Amino acid sequence: MGNLLDRMEPLLAAMPAVKSPEGHVHFKNKLIWTLGILILYFALTNIPVFGLAPTNQDLFAAWRALLAGASGSIVHLGIGPIVTASIVLQLLKGADILQIDTSETRGQVMYMGLQKILILVMIVVEAAPNLVGSFMVPDPVIANQFFGGNLFAVSLLIFLQICIGGVLVFLMDEVVTKWGIGSGVGLFIIAGISQAIVNGFINWAPVADQYPVGFFPRLIAIGLDGGSYLQYFGKDILAFVTTIAIFLIIVYVESTRIEIPLAHAQVRGARARFPVKLIYASVLPMILVRVLQANIQMVGMFLSNVGITILGTFNGSTPQGGIMYYLAPINGPTQWMWWITDLGHAPWQVLLRLGVDITFMVVGGAIFALFWIKTAGLDSKDVARQIQLSGMSIPGYRRNPQVLEKYLDRYIPRVTVIGGVFIGLLSVIANLFGVIGSVSGTGLLLTVSITYRLYEEIASQQIMEMYPFMRTFFGKE
Repeated sequence: MGNLLDRMEPLLAAMPAVKSPEGHVHFKNKLIWTLGILILYFALTNIPVFGLAPTNQDLFAAWRALLAGASGSIVHLGIGPIVTASIVLQLLKGADILQIDTSETRGQVMYMGLQKILILVMIVVEAAPNLVGSFMVPDPVIANQFFGGNLFAVSLLIFLQICIGGVLVFLMDEVVTKWGIGSGVGLFIIAGISQAIVNGFINWAPVADQYPVGFFPRLIAIGLDGGSYLQYFGKDILAFVTTIAIFLIIVYVESTRIEIPLAHAQVRGARARFPVKLIYASVLPMILVRVLQANIQMVGMFLSNVGITILGTFNGSTPQGGIMYYLAPINGPTQWMWWITDLGHAPWQVLLRLGVDITFMVVGGAIFALFWIKTAGLDSKDVARQIQLSGMSIPGYRRNPQVLEKYLDRYIPRVTVIGGVFIGLLSVIANLFGVIGSVSGTGLLLTVSITYRLYEEIASQQIMEMYPFMRTFFGKE
């Protein structure tokens, strides 16, 4: 693998990239870039793909909250290709198959170049199945008007538009990472899910019955009409309670941490603390786990639509049988409360599916959390090097990277696994009871956690604007 990467180095270094800032980017400019990309994202979600027939099936319908795209728009794929490419690299690097030292400039360039190649490949791979198996059907009217009735030409045009949208999302993510605040992936998830949650609270349009689908309009309408809250509002109350509970739990857990004391080796009295949060690896590894599930389901749906049902059958985007039924996550009480709703499956089948979902999320959450800290430079070795370079040390211990690494090994790996398992369990529990806005519990969990960390980063950026010398101290210059 090493020799292959060395031969590919010129190609990896030549991959298109957003130019990095040459110096410090002022906080106000970061806000402007972030807001500009957010506006552009919302604009792209409202640009429909030209040539689509009115009746189409969304291959990613059950995963819209996580993929942050809009069905039938130019950004139909959302962040799917970016996250899928990250999954591949996480697995390769975590298993030591991909041996790139990302602490060095050369290693960073190679890693980013390889990631971009994989993203481009995944854009093509995820766009192609949409055109086969009656997912994104070309409009015969458009074909007759512009292409002489050639449906293949319209399908090719749809494919190119989706690919262009995937590249735009990838470039916007890079702009936010280099010029804005946080990451584009996190920003797009927050934008999409927040929009769905607001819609879930105030939407006054009726969907399944005569009452509005939004929480507050529905509450008022049922009260004015004298309807039965138990009959028309039971699931909504459960979703509301789950939404509030997830919000409070994540905010509390994000503030739970172990603080390792540090002292400056040369400046007497200068002390600091290195926080090891309970969710040390953040909730981003949970995106990797869920998108891995989404890709598995996507393969099953594609095969089912072309007549190959060996992995299971689907009704729309919902698995009905086969191994795909057991590998699909449970989203909402109507998919597991067999004593209330006729699910079409025996209780033991539902329980087995629930057990597989819990196992997948818990084990996957722990594994991807460990891989994430290794890739992101948050493991004991990299943190020890950062502390050493900052001139800090742990009081009572020799100022030596190996000593620091051994000390940090007591906390970081253990807390990472515990945090990954906890977030996996919380994600499954949130999915079981549902949340406001028809977004998955995992999506809400991600949104709250990413928003909280974005708030912390904004506060940190403001402090460093007020005290510029701190940028050099924290390696931000």
